[in-house]
Amino acid sequence: MATLILPPIPPSPRDDAMQLYRAFKGFGCDTTAVINILAHRDATQRAYLQQEYKATYSEELSKRLISELKGKLETAVLLWLPDPAARDAEIIRKSLVVDRNLEAATEVICSRTPSQLQYLKQLYHSKFGVYLEHEIELNTSGDHQKILLRYLTTPRHEGLEVNREIAQKDAKVLYKAGEKKLGTDEKTFVQIFSERSSAHLAAVSSYYHDMYGHSLKKAVKNEASGNFGLALLTITECATNPAKYFAKVFIHLHFNFRKITFFRGVCAS
Repeated sequence: MATLILPPIPPSPRDDAMQLYRAFKGFGCDTTAVINILAHRDATQRAYLQQEYKATYSEELSKRLISELKGKLETAVLLWLPDPAARDAEIIRKSLVVDRNLEAATEVICSRTPSQLQYLKQLYHSKFGVYLEHEIELNTSGDHQKILLRYLTTPRHEGLEVNREIAQKDAKVLYKAGEKKLGTDEKTFVQIFSERSSAHLAAVSSYYHDMYGHSLKKAVKNEASGNFGLALLTITECATNPAKYFAKVFIHLHFNFRKITFFRGVCAS
């Protein structure tokens, strides 16, 4: 898996700003120089660079990048430029309000920790002037809306401690609320998935498999569908194997990028 490689000596934000400005001058943009700088700076360094660029050249670096870059490179660079929480806010806003394709917002919200979500909510309000909870209320509905709001607002423990007795009880409760009965008690799924910690849900999944012969993930697939099912699956996968989940997301994005590029090439030929 690719990792962020930083220069051995921290670069000067002023030097970076000057190099980017030179990359923008003349006929066309020196995209190689842009990538070589931005792809090797962490979130803090990128923040200082943006401040320095604005102070020196009286314009936002993001606006200049929009005018200089095109297509997927522009999208990738603009998503990379902010810190992770700001990036999440941009993705959620685009998903909920612009594209009205709720999958991206669902996956971002349901794959973040309580502390990350707390900061995200504050940043979202300061950035867009509206509360994220209000955006969800306006643009979602039903059980999908309930799980997003509960997951976003309910405090959850982030440690590794688990009460095994309660975890085993939760596994039984979920079985009775889903596979054991005709239909699904969505309220019970929302309550447990939004109130329990990741470590606790991982233990629930283990007990579920031991008692009923298959994974909690499979049960969720059988009992929930659409964006509500996606929310529950995301929470389950991030609790049981977060590395595997994020690897899957990365591969999916990479595949879609190559597919889009291929079909554009075919259409243009």
